[in-house]
Amino acid sequence: MWCLCYDDTEIFRPIWVDKEAVMLEPVFPDSKQFECQDLYLLTVGTEAGKEIWATCHEIAHMLIKKNIAYGNSALDPVRIFSKAGPREQLHVRIDDKLNRLMKGTDYPGDNDIDDLIGYLVLLKIAKSQDI
Repeated sequence: MWCLCYDDTEIFRPIWVDKEAVMLEPVFPDSKQFECQDLYLLTVGTEAGKEIWATCHEIAHMLIKKNIAYGNSALDPVRIFSKAGPREQLHVRIDDKLNRLMKGTDYPGDNDIDDLIGYLVLLKIAKSQDI
């Protein structure tokens, strides 16, 4: 199916998405399957819809790029030093980000809010896969 997303050039345009990979419920009651363009249509009727759409794609882009760079280490860690499972390691990373946000200490080059959202998305995936 075609989906309006950011492609690898960071331009917002339609790209092909494997239907088997998308297991979301249809957006509209009369639809039989989820279609990205239906979800995008909903943004027109909401105040912050387009910002939500763009921000979620930004987070997805960041997570996919990091997944490529780090080799899926969040969901399939190599466990060299830590023997904790993926969920526990994600809990620790989330705690670290929350601690930094609470203390107001920034680290140059980091975006703690985006990282926190990313870790929560990964935790959701880990729970859905029962990892």
